[in-house]
Amino acid sequence: MPELPEVETSCRGIRPHLDGQIISRLEVRQRKLRWPVPELLNELLPDNRITAVTRRGKYILLKVQGGSVMIHLGMSGCLRVLPQATPAGKHDHVDLILANGQMLRLTDPRRFGSVLWQPEGEIHALLADLGPEPLSEAFDAAYLHRRCEGRKTAIKQLIMDSKVVVGVGNIYANEALFLAGISPKRPAGNISGRRLETLTATIKQVLQDAIEQGGTTLRDFSGSDGKPGYFKQQLNVYGRGGKPCVRCLEPLVEVRLGQRSTVFCRFCQR
Repeated sequence: MPELPEVETSCRGIRPHLDGQIISRLEVRQRKLRWPVPELLNELLPDNRITAVTRRGKYILLKVQGGSVMIHLGMSGCLRVLPQATPAGKHDHVDLILANGQMLRLTDPRRFGSVLWQPEGEIHALLADLGPEPLSEAFDAAYLHRRCEGRKTAIKQLIMDSKVVVGVGNIYANEALFLAGISPKRPAGNISGRRLETLTATIKQVLQDAIEQGGTTLRDFSGSDGKPGYFKQQLNVYGRGGKPCVRCLEPLVEVRLGQRSTVFCRFCQR
């Protein structure tokens, strides 16, 4: 599944092509995505100007008069800015046609993505309970300490909880915990403030590094310009279960934690 760096990469990739552009119409070939594409979009979007392209969690928001179009890439979705004449493939479900002859196309083989509507002045139910953005000032060591205090939940599961902080998916949780020297299984409430300060910094570091390098290359995802990301080449633990730790050379341990693959070093992380 595309994680926050991949979504941010897509957002940055499409922004120069969409910001300020006028929408001609919405073409929906498959309305049944994870949630049905609202029919009211066909009425609200024509002749409407896109005034901002932003991101909240894993949702890309296209701001127009009256609200925002909310796009989620699901497990295998991607966005492309293409000429309007580009033929649609089997999995090209939604096109946002622009007045300048271009279009934004959502391709989603598994149909777990979504195109929804958030009216102006309201917060969509899917965004209402989200925690702070991990790269924002709101996510700092003091905040993380408050959320961890008294919690028996494993720290990896806690930082992957979108109500605590958004966008720290499985890949980057593994990597951040390794860099911080913290075992993913350690109860959140048993971690000192000093170590949580380090973890806050490593979360920001791995996400920022991944964004700068175009997102991690996954089997079903490539960046909005068609180029894959390159951060995967630098992963220290994720996907390396049984291989030598890059620090101590002992074999990395791979377990299931919260139904997710978790890789760590039992010597370097405690």
